[in-house]
Amino acid sequence: MKNTLGDLNNHLFAQLERLGDEEITGDKLKEEMDRAKTVTIVAQQIIANGSLVLEAKKVAENSLYTDKPVPKMLEG
Repeated sequence: MKNTLGDLNNHLFAQLERLGDEEITGDKLKEEMDRAKTVTIVAQQIIANGSLVLEAKKVAENSLYTDKPVPKMLEG
């Protein structure tokens, strides 16, 4: 299975649509709100991880233009 940030975006919008469904009330609405909180936490971690990978790539690319060696952990 290969998920993308586009897939994450689709999941977030689907969750938003479920929260906006006026036919969901009471316990079902509470369940959906709890699910939305969990999805938000996971999404934040995915985005933070993606940002970290991007920053590491930037550092590695910038290192190519200096005389300093690329740290082993950033070598691909």
